[in-house]
Amino acid sequence: MSECESFTKIFLGPKLLRLIEMSIQRQECPTICICSHDAGGAEILSSYVQQYGLKPIYALEGPALKIFQRKLGAINNQTLAEAINESDELLCGTSWQSDLEWRAIGLARKQKKNTAAFLDHWVNYRERFIRNSQEHLPDQIWVGDLDGEKIAREIFNNTNIKVLPNPYFEEIRLQLQTLVSVYEESQGLRVLYVCEPIREHALKEYGNERFWGYTEEEALRYFLSNVSKLNRAISEIVIRPHPSESYEKYIWAIKEFADLPIRQGGQSTLLQEIVVCDMVVGCESMALVVGLLAERRVISTIPPGGKPLSLPQRGIESFTELTQTK
Repeated sequence: MSECESFTKIFLGPKLLRLIEMSIQRQECPTICICSHDAGGAEILSSYVQQYGLKPIYALEGPALKIFQRKLGAINNQTLAEAINESDELLCGTSWQSDLEWRAIGLARKQKKNTAAFLDHWVNYRERFIRNSQEHLPDQIWVGDLDGEKIAREIFNNTNIKVLPNPYFEEIRLQLQTLVSVYEESQGLRVLYVCEPIREHALKEYGNERFWGYTEEEALRYFLSNVSKLNRAISEIVIRPHPSESYEKYIWAIKEFADLPIRQGGQSTLLQEIVVCDMVVGCESMALVVGLLAERRVISTIPPGGKPLSLPQRGIESFTELTQTK
């Protein structure tokens, strides 16, 4: 499938159909702007570009730039204005750390260019498109599974919702076939704890660090204080910071829980750290879903008093329920 076929068949709106007809007449493909900031969306979009052999124009910032470079090599990155001006259509992620994609959608729609945003999670769908009380919705919203489609259709009544196979998950499944032999049996339980900047997100979005009833530090301390409830000898606990967090953020836990075999993670890729562990633990990070794909036991450590788990995947256990039944 050619670059032109692989991308333009996704868009079915009349504006793009006219663009496709013009492109066929000129024997050209529409030029795509790929815009991304946060890690979740960047993983999906970089996998999409890689799998379909696209040659887009890039407007990348933050963690996204490193992710694209890791997968695709050198990136000819441009400013947002340059990338939008030189492209025919926009495909972006969504971010809570930045307004980059929000600005991209607004700018592209002002220039009457077709826009799509690929959602990378299952929470805060509406908030992703709002900054300063102003909403910028794309022409299409893409989701990677039926759970995401159900949530999106309930929220966005007048927006075209498209379900595509999640390209990041497809990449993970392929990589797992080559990495599965890395796992070795161990006498003790090897735990990967995946972190996320919950406190920072809540403060930025709602002005309250504990808007969801807990912080990332509280969740990690809750797990480490009760890890004996797993009723297994622990050989290793690896704490992996989120890509947007500093490497030193959770060093306190190694000192505070010196009796536990804790070490710092994050030097390898997420999948490399998952395949050598027995269990993936965290609050509601996308990494928990990746853990399910790798057929690991997955547990959410949202502490008592925290909001209910938003991830819809049934295979994720609740650490609170486990501790209450032990």
